[in-house]
Amino acid sequence: MSENGSRQQYSSAWIMLLALLTALGPLSIDMYLPALPQMANDFGVSTQMMANTLPAYFFGLAMGQLIYGPISDRIGRKKPLYVGLSLYAVASLLCIFATSEWSLIALRVVQALGGCVGVVIARAAIRDRLDVQGSAQAFSSMMIVMGIAPIAAPALGAWILYFFNWHAVFVFLSVMGCLCLFCVHFFFKETLQPTRRLKLTFNQILTLYAAILKDKSFRFPMFAGCLTGGALFSYISSASPVFMDMYGLNQQQFAYAFGFNALGIIILSSINKRLVTRLNTIRRLKLGGLIQFSGAAIVLLSGLLEHAPLVMVMLGLFFAVSGLGFTGPNAMALAMSQQGARAGTASAIMGSMQFAVGLLGGLLLNFLIWTSLLNMGIMMVLFTGAGLRAIAKIAAQSNQQQA
Repeated sequence: MSENGSRQQYSSAWIMLLALLTALGPLSIDMYLPALPQMANDFGVSTQMMANTLPAYFFGLAMGQLIYGPISDRIGRKKPLYVGLSLYAVASLLCIFATSEWSLIALRVVQALGGCVGVVIARAAIRDRLDVQGSAQAFSSMMIVMGIAPIAAPALGAWILYFFNWHAVFVFLSVMGCLCLFCVHFFFKETLQPTRRLKLTFNQILTLYAAILKDKSFRFPMFAGCLTGGALFSYISSASPVFMDMYGLNQQQFAYAFGFNALGIIILSSINKRLVTRLNTIRRLKLGGLIQFSGAAIVLLSGLLEHAPLVMVMLGLFFAVSGLGFTGPNAMALAMSQQGARAGTASAIMGSMQFAVGLLGGLLLNFLIWTSLLNMGIMMVLFTGAGLRAIAKIAAQSNQQQA
């Protein structure tokens, strides 16, 4: 299909709506990062301990998506959005009443259980309507729009903290949940027609999960996307301790540094979209994996040095994070390409695995005994190296099919 043909499969307004639903994730993750030292002081714990609210959110995202996926395949895409977004808005507001780091961790899990509905439905809706090339372009377009969230979120969080305390961040997130609920009610049209819905029992859901995971056309791209995405989660979990504790950046400076790396995702997502007719999906995926691994290696080297300059750290992080502009949309398009009516369940598995990797990375960072920077570099190299291995499996599988 030509590039123009792919572009005509969806409207910009539709992608903007899906991006808004998906953007709840980065907003909920990134917006309160500048507040972690302030929150740690209020609760009387370390910044690294307070950063454990991030793996807690990843846990909720991983679990919740496994629920919404098969439900959306059974009853459609719109009804689960009502439930999830309502839960998200309420849980976000309740976070301001947390009295300890553990109560906040528990509420963050509930918040994620609601907020994850957006990313599941967005991926499934794209697969409902588009083919592989159209999906790759749509995911790239969505990542460009979504890329604004990681740039804006820490800056917006820092701006709120300039006038208010950290509680106001969660009030804002609750308002965002209500805004998404409003947009879904009035502007989101059902993409899974009743004739295509799956009548699933609990046992059939488990069987469906097993069948999807056995599908090599799904499994290898899923691992490629999840493992290379692990570099981003390692970065998010370590950003505040590295930038604010090690390099002494204030809240505003942290927001600029964090946003700079998120800008790279937008740039490479835009380039990926333009390369759709020049390089096939697997080659673009491989290019993104190499970019990310190179950046991770620079971060690791920075951690091994006694006093690595901040510019060196920023360079490595830029490549390790921005390479997701290639790996993310292409891995997603390949994984979803053969899933048909079970796209919701497949989307849930992939999303759940992505955040399971984020949870694993966040937990492992607590056990590594070196500096925050070196720990981050180690995790990034491990994740991107494993991701490259999965990409190699995809390429080998494609060559066998063509032979």
